[in-house]
Amino acid sequence: MKRRKIPYSEAEMAWLEANRAMVISDYHRAFCAAFARDDVTAANLHGLRKRMGWKVGRGQGRLAGRHRLFSAEEIAWLRDNIGLPTDAWHRTFVHLFGRQDITVAQLISLRKNQKWRTGRDGQFVKGQEPPNKGKKCAPGTGGLHPNARRTQFRKGQLPHNTQGAGHERIDSKDGYVVLIVEETNPWSGASTRPVHKHRWLWEQKHGPIPDGYALKCLDGDKTNCDPSNWELIPRGMLPRLNGGPRKKRVAYDQAPTELKPTIMAVAKLEHKVRERMGK
Repeated sequence: MKRRKIPYSEAEMAWLEANRAMVISDYHRAFCAAFARDDVTAANLHGLRKRMGWKVGRGQGRLAGRHRLFSAEEIAWLRDNIGLPTDAWHRTFVHLFGRQDITVAQLISLRKNQKWRTGRDGQFVKGQEPPNKGKKCAPGTGGLHPNARRTQFRKGQLPHNTQGAGHERIDSKDGYVVLIVEETNPWSGASTRPVHKHRWLWEQKHGPIPDGYALKCLDGDKTNCDPSNWELIPRGMLPRLNGGPRKKRVAYDQAPTELKPTIMAVAKLEHKVRERMGK
């Protein structure tokens, strides 16, 4: 479908040609304001400018287009002094050229657009001393900066989520009861450590669990930590108790209460047979 041809008067064409060097958005806005033309889009003017062969006079370099914030002299100074620290670079530029309207962010953006390299990589050079060398914190302050001192621990202070011995919680991953006991934590050196309550109570009564063995919950309720509810079994029995569609057997934990003893007895028998066959 052929597009509708947009007519322009001689005065409009003269204005458009005279102002063709403007950036297209400003070009369109100024034209519509000058001639009250709300039926013309920026794309229409851009197409007209191309059809008429009007050259805008802007090059294709990095300073082409809308880049009008800096004069050639300012650009030359900024490029020649690119090695200055950013704050000093901005402060000196504003002082020399009276450009209070230019921010540090604008200079950084210019530097990135022009791909100017400062020559700084942020690394310490050999022999360079850190600015805080020799400075010591006042006793008990915990740091030089107030923000650092506000969030640092003081001597004897405990975290807000510290739980003392006897605290219990449910392990969200496996559903076991976790108990805090008053024993030295071998990993952190703390005076308390977390343990699985059922295991800890069972070991208090029967002694350490041998290697290759695990505790199995008899009634299926992992929060019932009474030692009588847990039986010591070889780890090799666990797959038989877990059931599964391939073995076409009911898992111990999902079985009715009256079937659990039978499933346990069958698993023990199968394990004994397998052990003898392995020997």
